[in-house]
Amino acid sequence: MTLQLTFPTLHSQNLTLRGPQAADFEPLCAFLLDHERAGGFGAEDDRPQAWRWFALNIGHWALHGYGYFTIVDRATNQPCGLTGVWNPEGWPEPELGWGIWDAAHEGKGYAEEAAMAARAYAYGTLGWTTAVSYIDAENAPSIALAKRLGCALDPEASLPELPDWEGTLVYRHPAPEAL
Repeated sequence: MTLQLTFPTLHSQNLTLRGPQAADFEPLCAFLLDHERAGGFGAEDDRPQAWRWFALNIGHWALHGYGYFTIVDRATNQPCGLTGVWNPEGWPEPELGWGIWDAAHEGKGYAEEAAMAARAYAYGTLGWTTAVSYIDAENAPSIALAKRLGCALDPEASLPELPDWEGTLVYRHPAPEAL
């Protein structure tokens, strides 16, 4: 028996944000196994761990009705990253996250465009009134993106109670009415 989930699809100028599909695993796996690229996102050590993360995201969608979308470049129809809203057990509040899977898709504004669409979905469709992004203090590109999204460093916000989160910063997104 196969569980059939339906995912929303969002469209922006250059991108489609859709639910995860089986074909997304290989590029996602390559990203997650690259500790330099995915270190701030949550790199994995092997394919089985990457598969568990992939399945975890689908399970998050099944349990919460939201999760990480796959970012698809509309010009090429190629999956190139992920963004979405995330609030698993142990997270003190909802998070908006992002990751571009390979260097070929960097520098095009895709992470910003996708994150704006995911945040609009969280605020408009899901009714969220706040969101944060947990960002490694060494991840200058993600910090710069958070600032472009209008986020402010929130030193009073709590971090998830997980190992190895020392050096993680919390950036608070502007409230829906401030956008």
